[in-house]
Amino acid sequence: MSTHVITGASSGIGEAVAGRLAARGDRLVLLARNERRAAELEGRFPGSTALVADLEHPEGMAGALGGALPERIDSLVHSAGVADLGGVGEADAAVWARTLAVNLAAPAELTRLCLPALRAARGQVVFVNSGSGLHTGPRWGAYSASKHGLRALAEALRAEEQGNGVRVTSVYPGRVATRMQENIHAQEGRAYDPGAWIDPESVATVVLTALDLPRDAMVTDLSVRPNG
Repeated sequence: MSTHVITGASSGIGEAVAGRLAARGDRLVLLARNERRAAELEGRFPGSTALVADLEHPEGMAGALGGALPERIDSLVHSAGVADLGGVGEADAAVWARTLAVNLAAPAELTRLCLPALRAARGQVVFVNSGSGLHTGPRWGAYSASKHGLRALAEALRAEEQGNGVRVTSVYPGRVATRMQENIHAQEGRAYDPGAWIDPESVATVVLTALDLPRDAMVTDLSVRPNG
């Protein structure tokens, strides 16, 4: 039985990945913002363990998680994220702080905390990044900056941990039919049609393909775009 630590499992890509791994009998350790969310996750994924850690405050994660993390972790999947659109002349320091905390600093800190267990299992870290981690546009500055930083984090981690047998993968999806995408459309003032965008299950297929790849190879970076 493999053990997977997943953020963002309450919806979207993270939920799809968790569902697929649970269906094949793997052990899930899911991060939740608070006790209520933790109870919801454990109800949704029977047999899973939900740990409470607020990604908006990564400086508190070490104390919150304590000795609760498994001793061996086969994969750490970073799927949680926030997106608040606004021009550089509009987005204030609070928007930048929240975006960088959830999308970049929290993944860095959680990875640091999980590294001993990942090394023990010769495991894998998967960063669910974004097309915005490769390019940006108007009003996407804070979000894109956080995702460009996440790409740098993944590249540094890969170079540092390859000798320890830890694989590192970045997946760059285009727009995915999630609650976050619905919220982004509202911020853009556009009607939302989930059928126009990638199904979260398709991205989950990409993530599981990277996880299940034989040990002689590693998926480093993979872009996924809507077909239409």
